[in-house]
Amino acid sequence: MSEEKSLNFLEEIIEKDLAEGKYKYIHTRFPPEPNGYLHIGHASSIHLNFGLAKKYKGKCNLRFDDTNPTTEETEYVESIKNDIKWLGFEWDGEYYASDYFEQLYGFAVKLINKGLAYVDDSTAEEIAALKGNIGVPGTNSPYRERTVEENLRLFQEMREGKYKDSEKVLRAKIDMAHPNLLLRDPILYRIKHEHHHRTGDKWCIYPMYDFAHGQSDSIENITHSICTLEFIHHRPLYDWCIQQLEIFPSHQYEFARRNLSYTVMSKRKLLQLVNEKHVDGWNDPRMPTVSGMRRRGYTAAALRNFCDTIGIAKRENVVDLSLLEFCVREDLNKLATRSMAVLDPVKLVITNYPEGQTENLEIENNPEDENSGKRTVPFSNEVWIEREDFMENPPKKFFRLGMGLMVRLKGAYIVQCNDFKKDENGNITEIHCTYIRESRSGNDTSGIHVKGTIHWVSVAHAKTAEVRLYDRLFRVEDPSSEDGDFKDYINPDSLQVLPQVFIEPSLAAAKPGEHFQFLRKGYFCVDTDSSAEKLIFNRTVTLKDSWAKEQKK
Repeated sequence: MSEEKSLNFLEEIIEKDLAEGKYKYIHTRFPPEPNGYLHIGHASSIHLNFGLAKKYKGKCNLRFDDTNPTTEETEYVESIKNDIKWLGFEWDGEYYASDYFEQLYGFAVKLINKGLAYVDDSTAEEIAALKGNIGVPGTNSPYRERTVEENLRLFQEMREGKYKDSEKVLRAKIDMAHPNLLLRDPILYRIKHEHHHRTGDKWCIYPMYDFAHGQSDSIENITHSICTLEFIHHRPLYDWCIQQLEIFPSHQYEFARRNLSYTVMSKRKLLQLVNEKHVDGWNDPRMPTVSGMRRRGYTAAALRNFCDTIGIAKRENVVDLSLLEFCVREDLNKLATRSMAVLDPVKLVITNYPEGQTENLEIENNPEDENSGKRTVPFSNEVWIEREDFMENPPKKFFRLGMGLMVRLKGAYIVQCNDFKKDENGNITEIHCTYIRESRSGNDTSGIHVKGTIHWVSVAHAKTAEVRLYDRLFRVEDPSSEDGDFKDYINPDSLQVLPQVFIEPSLAAAKPGEHFQFLRKGYFCVDTDSSAEKLIFNRTVTLKDSWAKEQKK
C-alpha cells in the first residue's frame, strides 16, 4: 500500500476552511501582468492555483492585471492564454483589472468620502523623502488635510485629464508612523497619459497594484488569493482596503518563489536578453519561458510533474535545473519515437555486402511502448556512423570500432573493421568493414557476441537536417548573485548549430513539435522554423541524467 502524500500548508488551510463551512467552495485566480511571457515560475503558480481549484472542486479565474499601460500589450495576453492552455488548464472566467476601472474609481471615491484618501501634489522625490525609513517615522504631507470636497474635485479633475503625468497622485490616509512602510499613506492612483491595450484613451489615471489587486479579488469573490512571498508585507494594505471598503473579504496567502539554477527569472532581465539580442526572442529554447521550453521540446506533462515534485513552501530556494531535465527525460522516454541521426559523420563501407543492394530492416519505434510498432529502415553497403565511434588506436575497453574490432550496427549486422583511409591532414575519411551474414538482428545464428552497438544511416537513403544543440544559457548556477552584470555569465556555448546532419528517411515527414530520441544522442523535437524543404531539430535534453545519479550518492 502506497504512502499517502502529505498536505501542503495551503491544502491544510483550505481543508480547514471547507470543514468549518467558511466557504461552500474555494475560488482561486491566476493574475499575470501582460508585460512579458510566462516563465517556469509562473507555471508553478498556474499549477498551484488551477490545481487547488480542481482538487477541491472549486473555480479558478484568469485575470490580467493590466493597470500599467506603458508596458502591457495584447501580444502578451494571447501568449499567456496559449501557455495556460498548453499546460493543460482551463479557466472558469477570463477577466481584466481594466474591467473594474469604474468600480475601482468608485472605491477610491468612497475612501475619499470617509476621509481615508487625499490628493497629493508632492513629487515622487518629495513623497519618498517624507516617508522616513525603518525606525524613523515619516512626516505628513502638506496636502494630507485637504477637505473631502477638495479631494473629490481634484480626483475628478485628475480623471478628466487636467493634470500632467506625476503632477498629482491619490494616497490612502493611514499612518505615517506605521512600522510597515507600505502603510505610510501608500499611493492608490497615479496619472499616466498612455494608450491602454483595452480601454484605449478612456482613462488617464490608473490604480496601483496594491489598490487594484485586493479589490479585484473581492469583486470576483476570490476566497484564497495566493501569491509569492515578496507580497507578504503588502497583505496588511490588502486587508485594510477591503475592511475600509466593506466588501467581500478575500484573503491573501503567500508561498515561496522557486528559482531555477543556471537561468534568471526576472522579467526585466529576460527582457534585456531579448532586446539586446542575446537570445532569439521570448521563445528561444534557452529561455526559461513556457513558450521557449515548449519550442525546445519540453512537454506539458513534464512541467506539471516538475511542479508537483518541487511542491510549495514558505522559504525560497533554488531548484536544480537537473531535476527539471529529469522530469523531461522521464516523460520523453515513454513517448518519443526512436530514430537514427548521425551528427558528426564518417563513411563506413561494408566491402563484402553486395553493392547496390538495399535491405529493409524493421526496427522498434519505442521499446517503452508496446503499441508503438516498428518502422522500416533501409540498409546498404555504405552507411554513415559517428566519427567518435571509431578510433585508430583504441584503448583496451573501447567497445566500438578500431582495427580488428567488432560492433553491431543497430537493428542490422555485426561488422568488423579491416581498414580505413585518411586525408592529407590525418583525418579519417572512410572506414572499411566486413559484415557477418548470419548476424542479422532478430535472426542471429552467428554465435558471435559483441559488447558494442552503434547507430548508423544508409548513405544512399539518408536525408539531411539542421540540428541545434542547446545547452544551459548561463555558465554559473545563480548569475544574479554574482559580481558584475548578470549577462557577463552567459554561456558562449549555449547553442551549437550543425547545418548538415544525416537522418534516416522516416524522419523526413516529421512535423513541428514532434518528439524523437536520436539513439545514443538525446531527445530532440522538430523546431517551429522547420519546413519540408529544411528540417530543423532542437536538442531538448541529453540522455545523461546527472540529477538521478546525484540522488543515488
